[in-house]
Amino acid sequence: MKAMTEQRSELGPRKTAVLRAIVEEYVRSGEPVGSETIAESSALGVSSATIRNEMAALEELGYLTHPHTSAGRIPTDAGYRHYVDSLPAHGKLREQQRRAIAGFFAEAILDLEDVLKGSVQLLGRLTQYAGLAVPPSASEEPIVRVELVDMGPSVMVLVIGQHGRVDKRVIDRPPDVDAAVIADAEDRARDLRGATYADAQARLLQLAVEGPPAQHDLMLHVAQTLRESAEPEHGAHVVVGGVSNLADEAQIWRRETVRRLFEALERENEMLRVLDDIRSASDELSVTIGTEHPSTGRWDASLVTAPFRSGDATIGTIGVVGPTRMDYLSAMASVRAVAQRLSELATEIGK
Repeated sequence: MKAMTEQRSELGPRKTAVLRAIVEEYVRSGEPVGSETIAESSALGVSSATIRNEMAALEELGYLTHPHTSAGRIPTDAGYRHYVDSLPAHGKLREQQRRAIAGFFAEAILDLEDVLKGSVQLLGRLTQYAGLAVPPSASEEPIVRVELVDMGPSVMVLVIGQHGRVDKRVIDRPPDVDAAVIADAEDRARDLRGATYADAQARLLQLAVEGPPAQHDLMLHVAQTLRESAEPEHGAHVVVGGVSNLADEAQIWRRETVRRLFEALERENEMLRVLDDIRSASDELSVTIGTEHPSTGRWDASLVTAPFRSGDATIGTIGVVGPTRMDYLSAMASVRAVAQRLSELATEIGK
């Protein structure tokens, strides 16, 4: 989220190269980085004394900080931001990541909610951070079809949304309802195609009143299925996966930070607000680093998120959350690739 960051002067090529080397070494090791380490591990072709001078200048500019217990430096949020902004626009996936994503979506079923649950777990495995997703809102999703499945002593109400949502409810078969009544009620429910879940409830109540008495209870049960889908616990929410990866980070990431982030993940409304803020600021892949947002600043965390779409319409968000000491290149490539595959799947479902 570049707009949220303080404007700073551009760095020259050597300072940029030194900063990049420090970020990548710190991400790898988790330890403050000294000039000797950069001189030995990088191909900058300058002495450790020269690197030490550049590090001092980067610290003065606010890109590095100097922990009092160490001679080495670590990146600040501004340092991470400069590093992220200098990365290639479309970083490549590692071959293992590419195969994992291709394999997952090759077996994905046409139920977007279930695919999202698997996608956040997939991102957790690919990045070793926690995966997050905000599914499409049920109340605003257009209905593709309503089915009433005759199961003998019971009837299954099946509602399929345009973005892949599938809601079902099994009810006791109402008295005096035969197969012909069920088939006719299903035929009348075709009028709901294209209506949102919210609008369809009112239409169903009208169909129940105006239709044959034998269909009255069936229509009310369909309306109840839609109403339950739009209740808060089924409405806007965050799908989370791979949270245990954050616990693994506690060895090298401040335990208090881990605790705060766990609490935020449990307080779903707070995480929804953060993700909504990020989505409002950008309609493409977004990286939010630490103090760039009040909440991520409190957590000392970074979020990498991207929207996924059905056609041209943005319908949800997918991403990862982890420490500011994040492998941004890998996280960005993974989130971008998964968001793209989700968009392709959602668009196919919506046809």
